[in-house]
Amino acid sequence: MNKALFLDRDGIINVDHGYVYQKENFEFTDGIFELCIEASNKGYKLIVITNQSGIGRGKYTVDQFKELTHWMTDQFKAKNIDIDDVYFCPHHPTKGINEYLKVCECRKPKPGLILKAAKKYDIDLKHSVFIGDKGSDMEAAAAAGINNRILLASQYDDNSHVKAQYIEKITQACSLIK
Repeated sequence: MNKALFLDRDGIINVDHGYVYQKENFEFTDGIFELCIEASNKGYKLIVITNQSGIGRGKYTVDQFKELTHWMTDQFKAKNIDIDDVYFCPHHPTKGINEYLKVCECRKPKPGLILKAAKKYDIDLKHSVFIGDKGSDMEAAAAAGINNRILLASQYDDNSHVKAQYIEKITQACSLIK
């Protein structure tokens, strides 16, 4: 079985400026490339798990998201880092429009996207890691059976109840990935 480093996108890979869907507004967080190189060198697959309710709210389209995702993964490739896959949830349970207005199993804090990735890539979740910046990231990881949960302290105040290893900056996560 494989192990994976699961990464939230907004707030972890890029600075969360709110509904980022254009490369002009995409700012990589300090240390993200070094973290991914470190994890890759330790044998981890790199998989992004992200809620993208901006799609469901009509702020941008799936195609715009995919275009930005392609650009983002190319930036990693330019640094010899392979992002194995990107999973996203476009839904929102109360603010989605049309088919995006729904309660689903893929939106964190539900573990649906993590479980889908685990099945596709034969991932041992107990030996995997999830790094996020919200309580919902950690809840999804816990529900999927990921024990090594790393929470980047952020502007969100829903994290006080979360069982995770807390970090102040991305580079601190390197020492927590075995």
